[in-house]
Amino acid sequence: MSDASPDTSSRRRLRQARDRLATALITAGGIGVVVAVLAIGVFLALEALPLLWLPSGTETLGLSALAWGTLEAAAWSLVIAVPLSLGAAIHSAMFMSRRLRSRLKPTLELMEALPGVVIGFVAGLVMAPWVERHLGEVFALIVLLPPGLLLAAGLRACLPYRWQRWLPMGYAGLWLVPWLLLVMATALWLSPWLEVWWFGGDLRDWLEQGLGLDVAMRNALVVGVAMGFAVIPSVYALAEEALSGVPSSLAEGAQALGATRWQTLWRVMLPAASPGVLAAVMIGAGRAVGETMIVLMASGNAALMTLNPLDGLQSLAAGIAIELPEADPGGAHYRWLMLAALLLFLFTFLVNTLAELVRTGLRRRYRQLGGNA
Repeated sequence: MSDASPDTSSRRRLRQARDRLATALITAGGIGVVVAVLAIGVFLALEALPLLWLPSGTETLGLSALAWGTLEAAAWSLVIAVPLSLGAAIHSAMFMSRRLRSRLKPTLELMEALPGVVIGFVAGLVMAPWVERHLGEVFALIVLLPPGLLLAAGLRACLPYRWQRWLPMGYAGLWLVPWLLLVMATALWLSPWLEVWWFGGDLRDWLEQGLGLDVAMRNALVVGVAMGFAVIPSVYALAEEALSGVPSSLAEGAQALGATRWQTLWRVMLPAASPGVLAAVMIGAGRAVGETMIVLMASGNAALMTLNPLDGLQSLAAGIAIELPEADPGGAHYRWLMLAALLLFLFTFLVNTLAELVRTGLRRRYRQLGGNA
C-alpha cells in the first residue's frame, strides 16, 4: 500500500497539471480570438478616422448606394430563406418522423459547407441567363407554387382517414416532392397562356414599357434566391435547435388540455422558442450582409438605389473586394473603403453578438423549465 500511494498521487498531480495546461491554452485561445476581432475593429476605425477632416462629395453618395445594395440583397435573401427554413424547422421538430429526420437534417446542414463562390458561379452563369430568357415561366412558378402547396394540404384534409394514413405528416417531405414537380410542370405549361392573358404576350416588354422597370440579367432577385439558398442551412439549424429544445412537458401539457398539434405549435412551441428563432434569423441576416462572392458574381455590380428587384446592385463587401486592390493606400478613396469595411464589421459583430446573447438566455430559460438546451 505504501508503494502504491506515491504512484497514485503522482499520476493525480500529472493529470491535474495536464488539465490546467489545457484550460490555460483554451483560455488563451479564446482571449486571442477576442483580441484579434477587437484589433480588426480598431484598425478599421483608425484608418477611417481621417475622413472627419476630408470634404464629403460623391464618395458619400457612392457609399450610400453600397449600403442600400447590401440591405436590399440581405432583405431579398431573407424573404426567400426565412419562410422556407422556418417551415422546414417546424416540420422537422414537430411532425417529421425520427427516422427521416435523422437522415434529412444532416443533409440540410451540410448545405452550409457549399462555398459561396460555387453558389455565385451557378447563379451568375446559369440561373441569371435562364431567368432573363424565361421571365414568364418564373412569374408562373411564383404565382402557382404557393396555391399548389395549399391545394395539397386541402386535398389531404378531404381524404378519408384510412387514405390519410397513406400520406402521414411525418413523411410529408417525401410524398410532397412528386406533387411539387407536378405543380412546377403545370406552371411551366401554363406560363405562355398566362403571359398572353395578363401581359399581352411579353412580360419583359410589359415591365419595361408599361411600368418603366429595367430588367437586368444579373439582378437583386437572382442574388436573393442564391443568397437565400446559402442562408437557409444556418437559419434552419438554429431554429430547429430552438424548437427541439422546448421542454416536451409544455407540448404534452397543452395537448392534454385539448389543444391540437397546430394550436400547440402556434400558442406554445413558437412563443417558447421565439428568442431562438429570432436569433436564427439575425444570424442569417448577418451572413447575408457579409456575403461577398455571391453578390459579386450574380448582382451585376451596379451601384443603384432602386426598389426594382430586377435591377442590379452592389454591396459593401463586393465593392470593397472590387475597388480595394486599385485604391491608393492613404488616399481619400481608400479611407472611404475602410469606412465601408468598418460599417460592415460593426453590423455583423453586433448582430452576431446579440444573437448569441439571445441564445444564451434561451438555454438558461429551458434549464429553468426543466428542458434540455
